[in-house]
Amino acid sequence: MLDQLNREIELSSVPKRIISVVPSQTELLFYLGLDEGIIGITKFCIYPQDKFKSTTKIGGTKQLDIAKIKSLKPDLIIANKEENERGQIEELMDFCPVWISDINNLADALQMIERVGELVGKIEESLALSHNIEQQFRELPQVLINLSTAYFIWRKPYMVAGRNTFIDDMLQKCGLINVFDTDRYPEINVDMLITANPQVVLLSSEPYPFKEKHLEELRSILPRAIIKLVDGEIFSWYGSRLLHAPAYFEWLRKELNI
Repeated sequence: MLDQLNREIELSSVPKRIISVVPSQTELLFYLGLDEGIIGITKFCIYPQDKFKSTTKIGGTKQLDIAKIKSLKPDLIIANKEENERGQIEELMDFCPVWISDINNLADALQMIERVGELVGKIEESLALSHNIEQQFRELPQVLINLSTAYFIWRKPYMVAGRNTFIDDMLQKCGLINVFDTDRYPEINVDMLITANPQVVLLSSEPYPFKEKHLEELRSILPRAIIKLVDGEIFSWYGSRLLHAPAYFEWLRKELNI
């Protein structure tokens, strides 16, 4: 079985002791019904909430407790190229098969769902989920709205989602145009923001927890822009949470009066 880095992952049987080090993929595994097979998750794998409380924590996505993971004797670890540190993942490879996702758009996410389902013996469930998500996005009106948009992921320093990111693909699904054409997650300053002059500013709930108090801060910089708080999990979680994305995007369009 190939992962999304085209690495061959060899398993002698369907894995029974799985560790996930990516929150959205942890949620997916539980959605697929692997409750008893998931033996370790990160402190950020908060969904489902009841499973978060009862499942062993093995550190954060970028600060994994390698010794603890090894002590749990997993037969499969599921990781992500961007969300996890390369050096730590390479350490994990020394004692366990590691399947790595690499997701920049909806097509990548659907492929991940299907490949993970096959990997863990839940192919029918994963195909049904993938088709459901794909159908909902297909039914979302494909309209291009000429509103330039800045999507903030961090404060002090300001950081935004650029091109070639999953968030950028989700903005496109909303019909919005990313005002920043730099790849990945560029750091920006006030002058750069004023020059870009986005018509819409979206403040994400994660990884930085933007709140109501931050709206005025951005309004003082861009008084004519539409500024909204948005659910970062909808825009950046690429597992089963995608079931909720199309309806959320329709709601957001109404909020923006578009």
